[in-house]
Amino acid sequence: MEIQTLTGRLSRLHASAVHDVLRQLGCDNFVLPSTIKPLNKQHKLAGPIFTIEGQITGSHTPHETLIEWTSLLSSIPQNYVAVCQPHTSEVALMGELSAETLQKRGVIGYLVDGGCRDVAIINALDFPVFYSFNTPKDVVGRWIPTKLGTPIIIGDCLIQKEDYILADVDGAIVIPNKHLEETINQAELVLRTESAVRKAIMTGMDPKEAYLKFGKF
Repeated sequence: MEIQTLTGRLSRLHASAVHDVLRQLGCDNFVLPSTIKPLNKQHKLAGPIFTIEGQITGSHTPHETLIEWTSLLSSIPQNYVAVCQPHTSEVALMGELSAETLQKRGVIGYLVDGGCRDVAIINALDFPVFYSFNTPKDVVGRWIPTKLGTPIIIGDCLIQKEDYILADVDGAIVIPNKHLEETINQAELVLRTESAVRKAIMTGMDPKEAYLKFGKF
């Protein structure tokens, strides 16, 4: 099935429903740390992942780090979500010009287990960013990417390029590519069942009776 079709279906789900399905499928270590939050609580990230890893540097000039950073921005594919493990809590790994660049290039959004700056401007752009903390410190002369498109670990979650992510105000879930279609199918069924339970309760059914009838609550 086409990436855009899967992304569209995933974007209509929510992280809690997907969590429940992955748990039933026997998956573990697929929830990213609860410290990762959306800049805008109305935003959602859904789509295939492009992975980024990097580190603090003391041996690169500002020019060299900017060459590396701008090359990184050029490498993130259209219709993907960039997911970054920066291995630092010192600097911001997203800012105004970078967000504008990614948005212009058709990147869905950006998630980093690290810092962000220019928050008000990025929110005005309506570009989805999930992050851990704020700082005005940028990457210039301080940080370089070391690996692109290779497996990374955030928290206890192994993330690989072509896995999918669903992140919303409840948290961020990584869906292994091999489980993607089954997860989406099952989560869509969960939402339909929850709607039936809700309708039954709103029309007067006892919640225990509703659970026993639909097997979901």
